[in-house]
Amino acid sequence: MKLSRATIFTCAVLASSSLVSAFTTPSFAARPTSVVCRPMTATAEATSAAEEAASSSEDAEIQIPTNLPSACGMDYVPLATMLATGDLVAADQFTRDALIEISGAKAKGRNFVYFTDVKNIPSTDLATMERLWNKFSKGKFGYSVQKKKWNQSKGDFEVFCRKIGWTTTDGEVERKKRWFGASEFIYDVKKAPEGHLPLTSALRGTSLIKSLLKHPVWDNEDWKKEP
Repeated sequence: MKLSRATIFTCAVLASSSLVSAFTTPSFAARPTSVVCRPMTATAEATSAAEEAASSSEDAEIQIPTNLPSACGMDYVPLATMLATGDLVAADQFTRDALIEISGAKAKGRNFVYFTDVKNIPSTDLATMERLWNKFSKGKFGYSVQKKKWNQSKGDFEVFCRKIGWTTTDGEVERKKRWFGASEFIYDVKKAPEGHLPLTSALRGTSLIKSLLKHPVWDNEDWKKEP
């Protein structure tokens, strides 16, 4: 699906309008089945933003992948649209919401993922999301990138957090970046360190991120193969 940047900007706004950014993230109330791309009367602000996006590249069109396999019937076109348009806040939220859905946590009445749920996440779906994150960040973001950083950190979570930019300092005191209120994380491909996104909640400890990075989908590079 090939769309102009002005049109795709509108699609991204429609796809992400229901997202709520929070440390513990709720799942989508109603999962979108498609991205609605239709002409609309844009506000001056939206028009200006779309025109700015269009003028920022010599190629004023973006190719949105639509063949995005899921073993759960999940629609990943909204994620592709968010990433293609640089809406990393929405893409980050969508990714966490998708994990709640495809891990079976939502079916159990939970709006968060336990580390024990990770084994239920289909490799097909993780691979689809990973290809999108890799593609639109030019290999800078994604769980596979985080796994490399984890291996480089020799399993030390504190070292890992420093490597991917999840820590900051207050004077001489190092601490984890804040997710509540005004997020301190960096939603910019050019400015963020490698592996910075997607974010994973550590409210319940580090078991979840460790389990995600140990998922068997990363045992080889088959996830890179386009469908």
